[in-house]
Amino acid sequence: MRETLAEWRPAVDEAIADLVPREIDDDYLESFFGEPTYEYDSESIQQALADPLWELLDRGGKRWRAVLFLVFVDGFGEDPEEYLPYACIPEILHNGTIIVDDVEDGATKRRGGPALHHVYGQDVALNAGNAMYFLPLKILTENPADLPAEQRLAAYEMLMYELNRTHLGQGMDIYWHNECDTPVGTEEYLEMCACKTGCLARIVARLAAIITDQPAEVEEAVASYAELTAVAFQIGDDILDVENSLGRAGDFGKEFGNDVREGKKTLLVIHALEESPPEKARRLGELLEADENTDEEVLEALSILEEAGSIEYARERALDLAANARAELDAVAFDDETIQELEAFTTFVIERDE
Repeated sequence: MRETLAEWRPAVDEAIADLVPREIDDDYLESFFGEPTYEYDSESIQQALADPLWELLDRGGKRWRAVLFLVFVDGFGEDPEEYLPYACIPEILHNGTIIVDDVEDGATKRRGGPALHHVYGQDVALNAGNAMYFLPLKILTENPADLPAEQRLAAYEMLMYELNRTHLGQGMDIYWHNECDTPVGTEEYLEMCACKTGCLARIVARLAAIITDQPAEVEEAVASYAELTAVAFQIGDDILDVENSLGRAGDFGKEFGNDVREGKKTLLVIHALEESPPEKARRLGELLEADENTDEEVLEALSILEEAGSIEYARERALDLAANARAELDAVAFDDETIQELEAFTTFVIERDE
C-alpha cells in the first residue's frame, strides 16, 4: 500500500493545484469564481487561502483518501487518471477538517510544524478550513468526467448527508473533552469515530461508486468497508499518540501527550477507566480533567493506560474492525489485485508508525 500511495501522490497534488493553484492571480479567480462585481484582491486571497492550504499539504500526509478513491475507481474497471479531479474532493475536505479541528482543540502542532492558526491566526485558519468544505464541490459543477445529471445529483446528496454527519461526530468529541466528567461508553466512542472519521472515508467509497455508476448494494458494501477501516484508523491514531509519547513510535508530528493534554475520551481511556482499580481510575480522570498537565503528569496518565492493558485492548479492537472491513469486500466483484490492495490498506492503517 505504501508503494501505491507514493505512486499516486504527485498526480493527486497536481490535480489539487489545478483546483487551488499555488499562485493565485486574477485570471484564476475569474475562471473559478466568476467575474468580480468590482475587483478581486488576488494577493489577499493568496495569503488567506492558497498559502495555508499548501503549507499544510507540503508538510506531508499520505493522501490515502484520494488514493483509496482511485483504487476503487480502478477496481470498478475505469481509468483512474480520468477521475483524478474527483480524488481531490475527499482529500481537500479532510485537510479542511484538520485546520478547523486544530483550532477547536487548541492544538499546537500538526504534521511536524505549528498548527496553522499559530502561523496565520485563527481568523485566516478558520476561513481557509471552512473554504475547503466548499471548494471541492466546484468539481461536480465543472463535471470533468461528463457525468449525467442524475449521477451528479446523487453525488451532491451523498456529500451533504455524510458531511453533516461528520459534524455530529466532531460535536460529540468536543463536548466530551470540554465536559470531562461526562461518562462515555465504548459504543458511543465508536459512533463518534464512525461519524467524525468514518464519514469522510464513506465519501471516498461512495463517490467512487456513484461516479462509476455502481449498483446500490455495491456502493453500500464499499462504504461499509471504508467506514470500518476509518474507525480502525482512528483507533490506530489514538494508539500512536500514546506510543509516540512513550517513545515507541516514529515522528507522529503532534505534541507529546496530545490526547491526554486535551482530555480526550479515546478508546484506551474508556477501557482504562473501566478496568483500572478505583484509585487509579479516579487519578486518570483527574489528570484528564486538569486544565494543564506537566510532562510528568502526562506520563503518569499514560502509565495508567499501559498498566490497564488498554493499548493492547485498543489494538485488538482495531484488528477486529479491519477484519470486518475485509469481509465487506466479499460482496463486490473486484479483481484479485484490487482485493489485495484494499486488504493491505486495512493493515496499513493500524500498523503505520507515523
